[in-house]
Amino acid sequence: MVTIRLARAGAKKRPFYHVVATEKRNPRDGRFIERLGYYNPTARGQERKLVLDVAKVRHWQSKGAQISERVAYLVTTVPAEVPSAVAPPPAAEPSTDATAAA
Repeated sequence: MVTIRLARAGAKKRPFYHVVATEKRNPRDGRFIERLGYYNPTARGQERKLVLDVAKVRHWQSKGAQISERVAYLVTTVPAEVPSAVAPPPAAEPSTDATAAA
């Protein structure tokens, strides 16, 4: 059976989680089928706390994948206004430096 759950990464006392679709029998941090996003609970400043492709999550659910409690909660917290729930990267501002134009 396929499960959508969190796989821990990151250093000691600095958690970082990948949201993955995996076989239920595989270990938590073991082999996975597909990476669907990530969750960074310690994000600060401009860092993004959650990046998740909700379309892929729904695709796996339609194929019978079970979703963990934590991932189900994270799916509900994804902003609804962003299509496919992947926030766009911050836009780079064009250089308006007068010395660069001369």
